[in-house]
Amino acid sequence: MDIDEIMLETEDKMDKAVEYLRGELRGIRTGRASPALVEFVKVDYYGTMTDLRQLAQVSVPEPTQLFIKPYDASSVQAIIKAIQASGLGLNPMAEGKAVRLNLPPLSGDRRQQLAGSVKQMGEQAKVAVRNCRRDGNKHIDQLEKDKSSGMTEDAAKQAKHDMDELTKKHEHLIEEAVAAKTKEITEV
Repeated sequence: MDIDEIMLETEDKMDKAVEYLRGELRGIRTGRASPALVEFVKVDYYGTMTDLRQLAQVSVPEPTQLFIKPYDASSVQAIIKAIQASGLGLNPMAEGKAVRLNLPPLSGDRRQQLAGSVKQMGEQAKVAVRNCRRDGNKHIDQLEKDKSSGMTEDAAKQAKHDMDELTKKHEHLIEEAVAAKTKEITEV
């Protein structure tokens, strides 16, 4: 493996960590209803744990409401049970062959809790990015030790500098995502 491959592989892993964080943040509840809030709720569908988005269409008829229309009408009760067990603090109501979720307004304390958990998710993403940097630096060190690779000490030092710059860039992206979500949560 050469320096370019190491850098590309590390950048790819860092990008995945940032994208994972963004996906997780989409599922955090703000003052507005969003289908992402329930998309990944696991429903026991005929003995198989399945994401809600694979079993139903989720729409937003009003800013504080979600409407879930299952493709299979017999799964309504399983969907209600899964949402109640998900820990989202929502009370689903069956409406014939569909489920309606009313999202109550968030209290100030709940907003602060959510903001804190967003910050914690951001820190976990930063740790993942730093772990990618550590792994990349290990590969650079191995390449430097391997005399047949022809890598000089200066080239290794430059590669590590580039790795640090890559890490800073991804940490900045994480901080931006966390700040935007925190602002969204704390807005009343």
